[in-house]
Amino acid sequence: MRELAERYGLDERQYAQLAALLEVLEREELAPTAVRSPQQAVDVHIADSLVALELEVVRKAQAIADLGAGAGFPGVPLAVSAPGARVALIESQGRKCKFLAHLLAQTGVDNARAVCTRVEEWHDGAGCNDLVVARAVAAQAVVLEYAAPVLRLGGTLVDWRGRRERLQEGMAEIAAAELGLERVDVRRVQPWAGARDLHLHLFVKVRETPGGFPRRPGMARKRPLGYRDARQ
Repeated sequence: MRELAERYGLDERQYAQLAALLEVLEREELAPTAVRSPQQAVDVHIADSLVALELEVVRKAQAIADLGAGAGFPGVPLAVSAPGARVALIESQGRKCKFLAHLLAQTGVDNARAVCTRVEEWHDGAGCNDLVVARAVAAQAVVLEYAAPVLRLGGTLVDWRGRRERLQEGMAEIAAAELGLERVDVRRVQPWAGARDLHLHLFVKVRETPGGFPRRPGMARKRPLGYRDARQ
């Protein structure tokens, strides 16, 4: 944790908030993650979230949405690192939303809030986010469809991925073109020693997303954009 605080220029209050986050994960048996021990979570959750600070677009963002926030990653560590930003933790499952609210209260992170809804139904977030982040949410084409409507024009999606997959990326390229997005970078990262095959995929919203998106809840997963074309 000290190494991470030094690497990303975090002060003592921010360090204490991240330490408290690890304590909540370890203590709460209902935390929605299989990685709860501090020794593992500091790498798998904290370091993996904060590595996005290597990107200028992340450091400058003022309105951030974390899609499928789950146990709070990467959204809560990013909120800690940027106390001037507003972070919406989008989560559709009530149990996870309850945990997120508890986590924020226990860590004193007051610039983030749990939004208990499906992203397709998050009408208040339409077109108003500088940055959307997604970690282990769904296939990339699906994540793009979730993200595009809630990004402002010129806003950026950062999608955490492991090993690169040609089919997935092909589907994503087709989906991006339909949604008004453009892939601008794939950054290989190593958030902790020994981490392998981890990448941040960056997409910028270059055109307004067409009418008809988002489709009704569940359709992005059921019929992902670009699936048929990418397999041909």
